[in-house]
Amino acid sequence: MPTDIPAEFIAMAPLAVLGSVGTFATLVRRRWQGTSLVRQAEPGPVAWDGADVAWIVAVALVLQTFAVSLGPQPPPLGRQLVAGMLATAGAAALAAFHLRRRGASWTMLGLRVAAWPAALRQALGTVLLVVAPLLGLAALLDRIVPYRHPLVDFLAEHRDAASLAIVWLAATVTAPIVEELFFRRILQGWLEKRLGGVVGPARAGGLAIAGAALAFALAHLGQGLAWVPLTLLGIVLGILARQTGSIVPGILAHALFNAVSVVLVLMQPAP
Repeated sequence: MPTDIPAEFIAMAPLAVLGSVGTFATLVRRRWQGTSLVRQAEPGPVAWDGADVAWIVAVALVLQTFAVSLGPQPPPLGRQLVAGMLATAGAAALAAFHLRRRGASWTMLGLRVAAWPAALRQALGTVLLVVAPLLGLAALLDRIVPYRHPLVDFLAEHRDAASLAIVWLAATVTAPIVEELFFRRILQGWLEKRLGGVVGPARAGGLAIAGAALAFALAHLGQGLAWVPLTLLGIVLGILARQTGSIVPGILAHALFNAVSVVLVLMQPAP
């Protein structure tokens, strides 16, 4: 989030804080009453292992390198964004195809949801819970180490319709789907399976959530101190994925959170 906070955001901040406090109070009340925080469904054991995870990471890195290497060097920022989107989308498609051949069902991949209305409510509740504290923390950290992101740099120079479409597609469609599939299901599911035989099933879930959240944050190194709030976001999304047995609510929440961030950047006056 930029250091110069727009006046419009300051005016909306109390509403965001009230939303976070209200959602947190609801979760505490449900916990106190012994009711489940969300509609629960066991994600089930995964059909993949560490070799599959390593193969998926290698394919993603190769596709990213290949996509950026095509064309003039150094590639323009807009071209980098489009190439990155295509590479990550291709890597996610290949990962799903590979794991399906390994015996994974769509349910095992977390890409099915019991009820869409419930998934939407869970996504909205998640965003209400995290948007105020995480963006507030990001604004404070930005004063220590300035936040940098290719999409922000791109929007600083381009505000035409095509550029906005690229940014919107990258932030609210490609990134949420790919990152939730990889970090919250493929990696987190494998970590829980691997750690289950070491520390026991009771502790494996929490450690897997933390490990996947840290990997998610480290994937965003080079963006100032954004990895700090992203670690917290990853933990919340990891808990949501484990309790619901699906990454669909997390994809929707991730997309909404990124949409709020993009809108805040667009509220800044263009140079």
